[in-house]
Amino acid sequence: MEAYVFPGQGAQFPGMGKNLYETSKVAQKYFNQANDILGFNITQIMFSGDSESLKKTKVTQPAIYLYSTILSKVMNEQFKPKMLAGHSLGEFSALVASGVLSFEDGLCLVQERALAMQAACDEFPGTMAAVLGLEDKIVESICKTTPGVVIAANYNCPGQIVISGNKEAIDLACAKLIEIGARKAILLPVGGAFHSPLMEPAKERLAKAIENTTFSEPFCPVYQNVCAIGIIDPKEIKKNLISQLTEPVRWTQTVQKMVSDGATIFTEVGPGKVLQGLIKKIDRNIVTYSANQIIQ
Repeated sequence: MEAYVFPGQGAQFPGMGKNLYETSKVAQKYFNQANDILGFNITQIMFSGDSESLKKTKVTQPAIYLYSTILSKVMNEQFKPKMLAGHSLGEFSALVASGVLSFEDGLCLVQERALAMQAACDEFPGTMAAVLGLEDKIVESICKTTPGVVIAANYNCPGQIVISGNKEAIDLACAKLIEIGARKAILLPVGGAFHSPLMEPAKERLAKAIENTTFSEPFCPVYQNVCAIGIIDPKEIKKNLISQLTEPVRWTQTVQKMVSDGATIFTEVGPGKVLQGLIKKIDRNIVTYSANQIIQ
């Protein structure tokens, strides 16, 4: 059974989408539409900008969303998922690909999400760190006993968890985790404490936009980050999408559940191969592909 997955922030690269634009009239239509919706020329930044300009939150999130959703549309008849999931931001791309959201509404929500998250980062500064080589429960216990705000935010694969919170708490937690045997605890070059309670203001702002947006029933289950199970009820999808900003991304559990529900092939739809790498670490027997290979 085929599953399709969509990457999140960090997958961007200079020149992303340029080849799609030059080889597909379908892609051209959606990219041009995106420039109009966003009110600035994002395609110029994606196709010709440097990595620094792509790192800006108001650019990064819409850029990855555009690449992923437009790629799924260019695939056309080759896009035949039985289940879908997206990592963090990628969940919005999965919801568009499944028919829950229109392309336009998805882009507007992603833009609002990016602006809301940036505002929350300015109000409540924080950071994230990748922890390698420890079991989930050990990392969780250190987070619980560390003063300040620090939580396990991304369960990426066995032995790889990202923690999120205020800088002092993250530094303390990293020191403790190294002390008890973590192979690495590395601060990430991110603008804030994503998927933590410090994103509460962004969650409240995004919730208003989500509540005012039409969500339809997907044509196949969408496995959401906060619960790691396939959902088809639009009301539940909305609720989970709102919770996502302050709750952990349960990627390990999501992939495991998709496999137990029958997924045998995973195709990553978007820039890069980050999710393929994580999926192989979760279950080395899974066959993975990139949608970029399929359309070539």
